[in-house]
Amino acid sequence: MQIDWFPLWLSLRVAALSTLIAAVAGLWLAWVLANREFRGRELLDAAVTLPLVLPPTVLGYYLLVVLGRESTLGRLYEAATGQPLVFTWQAAVVAALFHSAPLLVKISRAALESAGRDYERAARNLGASEWTIFLRVTAPLAWRSLLAALALCFARALGDFGITIMIAGNIPGRTQVVSVAIYDAVKAGNGELARVLVLVVSAVAMAVLYLANRLAPRRAF
Repeated sequence: MQIDWFPLWLSLRVAALSTLIAAVAGLWLAWVLANREFRGRELLDAAVTLPLVLPPTVLGYYLLVVLGRESTLGRLYEAATGQPLVFTWQAAVVAALFHSAPLLVKISRAALESAGRDYERAARNLGASEWTIFLRVTAPLAWRSLLAALALCFARALGDFGITIMIAGNIPGRTQVVSVAIYDAVKAGNGELARVLVLVVSAVAMAVLYLANRLAPRRAF
């Protein structure tokens, strides 16, 4: 049996890119939630958490409305790139980002809130900037938790189905990620292909989760 590995490679690329974006935007948002007091902070936290509890198809519908060709953002993207965003592999990156980034934000916020507040206050009293405090104090104390959060973010992005199929579609060789390819194989009665893809993606996810467990901070009992 000849296996088309494109869905797996696309899924890995999509998960890597979405995790990279989440590492920047998600960690910044986690830092803001952990270190800043402002009106509406808990509302923002609730909005960040919402994708974790809503059905993926609901999130996909929201994104389809916001990023579709008739939307303002959709028109701006098409004007800048010359192509629509929906039903492209870039849309799959957006789907994976919305599916996985909230988990990263929640875990990272908890890690940042418990990462040596006394040391941070001491650094502020010595005149260090917030950026310096994060790089020289907070990140070294919380690096294991932050890397574990990134690993979990990657694993979650790898397995998205509902949001992806709503805004990226199922175009073989273009937007078909591994979760959608498995669905197609089962629907077509190709059990052998489905089993191979399931085993491979399960092995990748298990390796990532093992890495996340190894990175998680050890607690003394």
